[in-house]
Amino acid sequence: QVLLVESGGGLVQAGGSLRLSCAASGRAFGSYAVGWFRQAPGQERDVVASITRSGTYYADSVKGRFTISRDNTKNTVYLQMNSLKPEDTAVYYCHAGRGGTDYWGQGIQVTVSS
Repeated sequence: QVLLVESGGGLVQAGGSLRLSCAASGRAFGSYAVGWFRQAPGQERDVVASITRSGTYYADSVKGRFTISRDNTKNTVYLQMNSLKPEDTAVYYCHAGRGGTDYWGQGIQVTVSS
């Protein structure tokens, strides 16, 4: 069982930055693939960035602006978001997965004003 808790969201002006954190409980967290997803009103939840055994992935819409990282000593995953745009406004979810089992955080709001 893995419990994920996001923090660091909020309201920011376009062009600003935010860093999301996802603190995980549970054992062997370093063996999990991790990622960040987001869901805007009326839209599906889409992947933003992930770290898996195959490497690091970014959605085209955030390449060059967002950076995902993890610190396994702290059981924490980060999403550094720079040059934020109004279209980045969404609820952001932390995800961890291993062996076909998925875990999700409760979600955190990010709002970018123009």
